Amino acid sequence: MSTVTRFAPSPTGRLHVGNIRTALHNWMLARKAGGRFILRIDDTDAARSREEYVDAIRADLTWLGLDWDREERQSARLDRYEVAFDALRAAGRIYPCYESAQELEVKRKIALSRGLPPIYDRAALKLSDAERAAKEAEGIQPHWRFLLDHAEPIRWEDGIRGAQKFDAAQLSDPVIRRADGSWLYMMPSTIDDIDMGVTQVLRGEDHVSNTAVQIQIFTALHAAGFAATSGAAKAVPDFAHEALLVGREGKLSKRLGSLGCDAFRERGIEPESIVALLARLGTAQPVEPIAERAVLTDSFDLSSFGRAPAKFDEEDLERLNAAIVHQLPFAAVADRLPEGMDEAGWHAIRPNLAHVGEAADWWRLVTGPVDQPDFTPDDRAFLAEAAAALDWNEDPWGTLTAALKQSTGRKGRSLFLPLRQALTGMDHGPDMGELLPLIGEDEARARLTRAAQA
Repeated sequence: MSTVTRFAPSPTGRLHVGNIRTALHNWMLARKAGGRFILRIDDTDAARSREEYVDAIRADLTWLGLDWDREERQSARLDRYEVAFDALRAAGRIYPCYESAQELEVKRKIALSRGLPPIYDRAALKLSDAERAAKEAEGIQPHWRFLLDHAEPIRWEDGIRGAQKFDAAQLSDPVIRRADGSWLYMMPSTIDDIDMGVTQVLRGEDHVSNTAVQIQIFTALHAAGFAATSGAAKAVPDFAHEALLVGREGKLSKRLGSLGCDAFRERGIEPESIVALLARLGTAQPVEPIAERAVLTDSFDLSSFGRAPAKFDEEDLERLNAAIVHQLPFAAVADRLPEGMDEAGWHAIRPNLAHVGEAADWWRLVTGPVDQPDFTPDDRAFLAEAAAALDWNEDPWGTLTAALKQSTGRKGRSLFLPLRQALTGMDHGPDMGELLPLIGEDEARARLTRAAQA
């Protein structure tokens, strides 16, 4: 069966770095296997979902280079959820409940005060038909819970965490539908995975208990005769749960929830850098400045993931970004470079950049004007000799410095620094052998002459 993965964000806000990591890993899992990657917009929460966030999700994934083979929206699939709901209700696997949120909170506090887990007591199952009718006559509309089967432990082999076992009796029967008829996460997600033929679900470890519940929902739906619209489907997908991201201090950070593609773009972070970091963060594989997506995808391996929290360090991202920028070809950045900068200019300036946006500052070394320092009389005489000795050929810098070394006896810093300062106004910068031809003969001679006369 072909590998099918999915990324299922809710359009209630912008993607943050944790979401991006989940999307990337599911994309890589599918692409490595030659399978399909589905973007599923989980927009059943009509009150909080916004179309602007749907557009932003698409734009962010596109910027990251995470293409999808199919897009689905839960809001367009409500009829399928009704079919499944009816099937499970007929099978006795869902039941109506009438407690208010306040009543449930009181029950939770009482259980905790007695040292018991805050598990729903299934009081609604004890109501008679007459009692249920009386509540509804009072205007109390039920919410609906899925009835967990306590007979057998819930087991699965997790792709990262290994063998997992849950006692269903230690879990609350999950609410799957609100009193207003709207859906919660559990059942629609399971139905979608069945209909869309999802074979592998890779998500954060905060969903482990959800997986235990959803495995029973998968089983109950199949037993109730609910069939996938796409034909044959895997009875239950393979599940894997990766450790959550934490900040550099090793704690869950609110900042991680605000870091998204818009913030990265504003800071000049390349999408290749984000991908290179997140692809291996939390694994045994080294995080390296690998810009080639195929290399990262080919090396993606769930068995390399560890159980320890994955530390996201913004300083690491900055260092990685600089290394990635130093690899980017001219064609990849041409539309972001200052006017007049050609491939030779990019090649000369690229090693000095931490962000592509800094290219304009360095390009001013070529276009001028440059602010030259005050030179000593000896250096001015040296620069006057340099202006006269400038010989324009295939290697004007090498020819000039060789001639001056011969004629003046200068070497090292005393030879190179005054020349760099006169030509660029700086003590450091791009390789002068590449930069000088970009400045041009007339401008280079003019700068040397002006420095000698200052």
